[in-house]
Amino acid sequence: MEKLYMLFQQHALVSTDSRNIVAGCLFFALKGERFDGNRFALPAIESGAAYAIVDDPSLPSHPQLIKTNDALATLQELARYHRRQLNIPIVAITGTNGKTTTKELTAQVLSTKYTTGVTKGNLNNHIGVPLTLLSMNGSTQAGIVEMGASHPGEIAALCRIAEPDFGLITNIGKAHLEGFGSLEGVQRTKGELYDYLIRTGGTILFNADDPLLAGMIGERRTTKLVRYGVKENKASLLPADAAHPFLRLSVKDYPDINTHLIGSYNTDNVLAALAVGAQFDITPQEAVAAVSRYEPSNNRSQLVHTATGRTIIMDAYNANPSSMAAAIENFAQWQEPGKWAILGDMLELGRETSREHLNIIHLLREKKLYNTILVGEHFMQANNNTFNAFLSVDDLITYFRQHPLPANAVVLLKGSRGIRLEMVREEL
Repeated sequence: MEKLYMLFQQHALVSTDSRNIVAGCLFFALKGERFDGNRFALPAIESGAAYAIVDDPSLPSHPQLIKTNDALATLQELARYHRRQLNIPIVAITGTNGKTTTKELTAQVLSTKYTTGVTKGNLNNHIGVPLTLLSMNGSTQAGIVEMGASHPGEIAALCRIAEPDFGLITNIGKAHLEGFGSLEGVQRTKGELYDYLIRTGGTILFNADDPLLAGMIGERRTTKLVRYGVKENKASLLPADAAHPFLRLSVKDYPDINTHLIGSYNTDNVLAALAVGAQFDITPQEAVAAVSRYEPSNNRSQLVHTATGRTIIMDAYNANPSSMAAAIENFAQWQEPGKWAILGDMLELGRETSREHLNIIHLLREKKLYNTILVGEHFMQANNNTFNAFLSVDDLITYFRQHPLPANAVVLLKGSRGIRLEMVREEL
């Protein structure tokens, strides 16, 4: 590893995609369900990679091929080794909902004072976390690592690589139930972050308003604990509408906060970022200014005004039962006559698929959101002719071309990424 690290210091760019080779990089030949990176190792070198790390013993000898038993494990060990050489504080963020927004807000806050390395996009898995760490360099003063998981043990594995000093779980919800099996499985896996921090003397930041998280903390013996939350921070918010659509907060000991985020459910994400900032000696004024500057992207809590005069709440990056319910609850508070909800299936729920889609149908009825359009096989099966429903986004777009929404409609778009609701935005 020391020899490989010396090469990494000379060639500090790392690639796992032979289609995007940067001259002088290290190429790691990873295996996937549909590909074997070893097949592309020599082409990667021809494209300019300085070395290729491979694990196929049948490959010929080559001065720029480095053979290992497992290219992925080598990538992870290199990242862990590099993390130790960096010797900087690392903040780990996981949770069912809001972890990416919390990560982005926290990065904005810490960047007011520190050169901050942060997870790009959704590089939050067993490959993305090592790449995030390896993108940090000697000028990096603090790191923020988002951690995602869909199976037990994954958070523990990511902690072994990133070795965080601080960590928070945004919340626990019903997502990836196919892999976790149950909500309790989600709890256990996300709780692996708490367990790591307790074992290593790190600091846990936790939302004291969340009964599930409070229960998890209560089951563990820890001394380094930072509490945040609506009650803890004496936070209050103003109702949102089309005239004042963004989240606005009053928080004790902080100036009033005006965000560019849609949805009261983002309150906890803002408070989490403020809590992390306080641990890094960011002043309340600096933290609020940073949060206020943040503008969401990638179809997360975005407000879009179309050329036709429609207003779209774009929250179609992903969906699970808890995030879907939160979006509906928030949308129901909007005092707008022309509200329309377009909701797509929630995927990867396993045995809970039918029940959770039925629960959303019931919630829509309870909130009297009758101007709702459903998209996807699961919602169609649960619908029972209550709402207008379509099997696919393509079918919905065809319908809209004959029956467009009113020009002044306010539209919530929410669904799992696999449903491709972002295509509806183009039609609106």
